[in-house]
Amino acid sequence: MDIKTLKTAIKTKGCGDIVDITNIVAEKLANTEFNEGNILIFAPGATTALTTIEYEDGLIRDLKDLMKKLAPADFDYFHNRRWNDGNGHSHLLSALFKASLTIPFYNKTMILGTWQQIVFVECDNRPRTREIIIQITEK
Repeated sequence: MDIKTLKTAIKTKGCGDIVDITNIVAEKLANTEFNEGNILIFAPGATTALTTIEYEDGLIRDLKDLMKKLAPADFDYFHNRRWNDGNGHSHLLSALFKASLTIPFYNKTMILGTWQQIVFVECDNRPRTREIIIQITEK
């Protein structure tokens, strides 16, 4: 079994920014000699998230609205009382979505549904430059 660990960085606009990273991951896979296996995508940080979704304007707006309903920024979070950083909601959203995702691939192509893209979700309350780890394992 062979493993390659690669890194990339993306810039975000702050909480609710949803970035399609499907092509970034596909490009990293294409630049390896691997044909079949799994790709682990990991976003280090306590206020980051990864998921899959159909990346279209209406659904992206729906996801942003859902995030606001699940963890409103203006709620009185204990985390905010302790640290005064206003991002208690950011940590909760990250915990709900999770910071890693695994996608299988075959013939150097990720096995995704027709309308399924890989997205990075910024949960923090400010713009950030985020590192994403892409670990490719060949079967």
